Amino acid sequence: MSSTPYVASLRVFEPISAFPPADRLRWETMSPDLDTYEEEQALALRRLVAPESPALRPDGVHIMELDGVRYLSPWSTASRCWAALDDFKDSLPSSVVPFFLPPALEEVITSGMENVEDRVPHILSETWMVPPRWLALFEPNDRSRGYKDGVAFSKARTTLTKAIERANNSHAIVLQSFGEGVVEQEIEELIDWLELFHPLSQVELDYGGLAHYLDGTLKAEGMAGIEDDGSIEDVIFSLSGLSAGDGAIAGEGYERLVSRWRPVQALESAM
Repeated sequence: MSSTPYVASLRVFEPISAFPPADRLRWETMSPDLDTYEEEQALALRRLVAPESPALRPDGVHIMELDGVRYLSPWSTASRCWAALDDFKDSLPSSVVPFFLPPALEEVITSGMENVEDRVPHILSETWMVPPRWLALFEPNDRSRGYKDGVAFSKARTTLTKAIERANNSHAIVLQSFGEGVVEQEIEELIDWLELFHPLSQVELDYGGLAHYLDGTLKAEGMAGIEDDGSIEDVIFSLSGLSAGDGAIAGEGYERLVSRWRPVQALESAM
């Protein structure tokens, strides 16, 4: 079972040639067989017990090798912590923040951050759900899923070029159907993020520990489990309805997606 079972991730793997020489030297000899996913999550849990600045520790990296080329997705821990901290502070009145985040603790977390503020994170994460805009980057044949050591997993991978093309298509459909708004802006921000990376990069969607929960809820409904997940298909179906101006089809696909993930999201309040 994953150390942080409620987190899904969207990762960009850039070819090793896209990184500075110092990083290439540090990462080119690493074994691709290391379980860097579990290592990353275990470190995140340790920081909950003993907070430390992520900017003061050498960052880890996920490795993928395809057709003799090494691709890397740095954990981008400091940048992601900085962004999460800002989001958390923005969600609360400034007078309330110190009760949840004492100034001394914030100082520990942000120490050294001035050196990483402008670095682009290679990983986006979401808790208790997989955003539809992420699913729209992939097609069913991009997906691999099943069980490893008895635990469900689901991943999808495509090229950066295809991901951007699909995201632009989704954005155009949503903009035409609903006009400017929150959903359209979120897709636009995703496109802006993807376009920052090397054009030969790979994009990976990883359900992480959410695959385990989704597997369980699907089995509870009498299905086979993770292999019956049709989330990518539902998003494609819904977008096709919007594109054709058929609200019934669009609504049917979206409702199937929401219904599938609602029991998983409900687990957040049950724990």
